[in-house]
Amino acid sequence: MIPPRRRILKAGFALMTLAVTPLGLAQGASRIIAVRVWPARDYTRITLEGAASLKYSSQLVRNPDRLVVDLEGIEFDSILQSLPDKISETDPYIRLIRAGRNRPGVVRLVVELKSEIKPQIFTLPPAGNYGPRLVLDLYPSEPEDPLLALIEQHSKADAPPVDTTASAETRAARPEPARANAKQRLITVALDPGHGGEDPGAIGSSGTYEKTVVLQIARRLKAKIDAEPQMRAMLTRDADFFVPLGQRVEKARRVQADLFISIHADAFIKPQARGSSVFVLSDRGATSTAARWLANKENASDLIGGVNISVSDSHLAKTLLDLSQTATLNDSMKAARLVLGEIGGVNQLHKNDIEQAAFAVLKAPDIPSMLVETAFISNPEEEKRLLNEAYQDKLAEALLRGIKRYFAKNPPLARTRQA
Repeated sequence: MIPPRRRILKAGFALMTLAVTPLGLAQGASRIIAVRVWPARDYTRITLEGAASLKYSSQLVRNPDRLVVDLEGIEFDSILQSLPDKISETDPYIRLIRAGRNRPGVVRLVVELKSEIKPQIFTLPPAGNYGPRLVLDLYPSEPEDPLLALIEQHSKADAPPVDTTASAETRAARPEPARANAKQRLITVALDPGHGGEDPGAIGSSGTYEKTVVLQIARRLKAKIDAEPQMRAMLTRDADFFVPLGQRVEKARRVQADLFISIHADAFIKPQARGSSVFVLSDRGATSTAARWLANKENASDLIGGVNISVSDSHLAKTLLDLSQTATLNDSMKAARLVLGEIGGVNQLHKNDIEQAAFAVLKAPDIPSMLVETAFISNPEEEKRLLNEAYQDKLAEALLRGIKRYFAKNPPLARTRQA
């Protein structure tokens, strides 16, 4: 008897076999030059990169749930044939994909879904090293509430161990252990690993992706923060997927973060550039030409990663106020100086003071925010250090010390939320 999954794959292969012939392009047809899949808890992205602009039509089909996409002016080839193999069994939203020639000049993709989704389908013009792209973003119909998820995660971590050897009556009779500072204000730190998914960030001379090392550092820092009493951390991304700059800010605001730290690994046109830096938002202009260049490069992340510009968040747009009208920028400066002082003990500093520029990801009006460039990934020596686990851990420890020093001097204001 053939196992169920093998039957599915065999049926899918039979469909593709019928559609594969002929593999050659029809006259005037365009072609797909790359297909990529980025699964994540937040959403799954499928990217089709074409040699020219792609035309498509799509529809959602229920019972069972499927997304059907017809690519027009495209012939089925080995690139599209590889798409079903890129779907992992652990993908949160996709069960499998079938791809084949529907009719002359039209390729049909059928995405079989594990649950109900709200797709966003859009095209992108050439950007960075990418040509024209068609993007299929598969979002859950009911997105997870990040604050609720953070509270549940923290509650599980704080739960006392259960003595399974004692009877239920004995356990019920035991008094609960007294919790010190039960009403103490819980501090939340939002950690933002830069780039991700379609956007690799800077690439070192040996091929190291910025998006990879900054996620590793952020995970280490999160673990250290979570181990501190009355502190917790959230990641704007916990895997290799792309998050638009505005959504990174909104995620931090939705968990009512007390501090926002965007973590990056610098790059410059000259490999000799080295050292760590800390930036805050500028309300007047960049403090240096290099700072302006870096901010422009980081702000281009949305172009590289791919943002659906037809979907706008009016709530977020209203909240991105002029920081000169708030105390947030002053608090950002205080926190950034303390963090810079600590990481200066781990790596030499590119500059001895914080810098300022118009980073889009630092524009939360009510959260002190900073961007940390851990080192120059474009410097071969510093690239090696960024790949070193011990160095990553030292950086995370330094960042933690700076964070703790800031909150020791600037306790967060009381809120209705408690630990």
